[in-house]
Amino acid sequence: MTSMLSATVSAAIGPVPEGFTVPQPPTFTNVDDERVYRKEQLAAGFRLFGAFGFSEGVAGHITVRDPENPDWFWVNPFGMNFSRIKASDLILVDHEGTVLHGTRPVNRAAFVIHSQVHRARPDALAAAHSHSLHGKAFSSLGVLLDPLTQDACAFFEDHGLYSDYRGVVGDVEEGQRIARALGSYKAVILQNHGLLTVGGSVAEAVWWFTTMERSCQAQLLAMAAGTPKLIDRETALLTRAQVGTPLAGWFQAQPLWDQITSAHPDLVD
Repeated sequence: MTSMLSATVSAAIGPVPEGFTVPQPPTFTNVDDERVYRKEQLAAGFRLFGAFGFSEGVAGHITVRDPENPDWFWVNPFGMNFSRIKASDLILVDHEGTVLHGTRPVNRAAFVIHSQVHRARPDALAAAHSHSLHGKAFSSLGVLLDPLTQDACAFFEDHGLYSDYRGVVGDVEEGQRIARALGSYKAVILQNHGLLTVGGSVAEAVWWFTTMERSCQAQLLAMAAGTPKLIDRETALLTRAQVGTPLAGWFQAQPLWDQITSAHPDLVD
């Protein structure tokens, strides 16, 4: 095993005996097969967002780069319920917002935010954003997440804050400002708006969003109950190295993927 995989697995289950295999992100030699995989992963991500109640009307979007043309990305059709999205429903757009494949329009905010995030972060294969309840509630505080729990430590000194809310995102310049606030981090809190996460795979980006939403909920509950005790910086950084790596994000998402693909086999259509 690679050192990163070894650290991730050891943090979760301990040393892996010789002869045992641990799931790893797939690799492809055929671009068509990789495109099918990415689209199916994206559809599964939307089904998870729907199952977790992350939808709010027509708001929210997840994107993934096309494997053949990295400046193009696949995204959900505007106005389609997360819980109904199939791989065949996804639309393909370029960084100028032109629909290259599909018969439905793209959410203007999705294009403005995600195009600039993808442009600024070549390493970000996928990006996820929605108006989830606890994420948008926490975002109104205008503060970063504290290292209150093991899960929250994944974001310790690895998320930004965009504090210049100007209404529904409609211009490229605001998308660029959001991308700058994200910087090299895995996530950014959009003040008075919600959360945005990125990853080297759809599974990773969706996992960071899911666990960040729950970490926001945990901090709100703790703050309402009293004065939370913070994890010290050294321990928080150590924990981030165990549970906050790209591989850890992908690996922790796999049980959710098994659950949603079993419950919604039609999503690959």
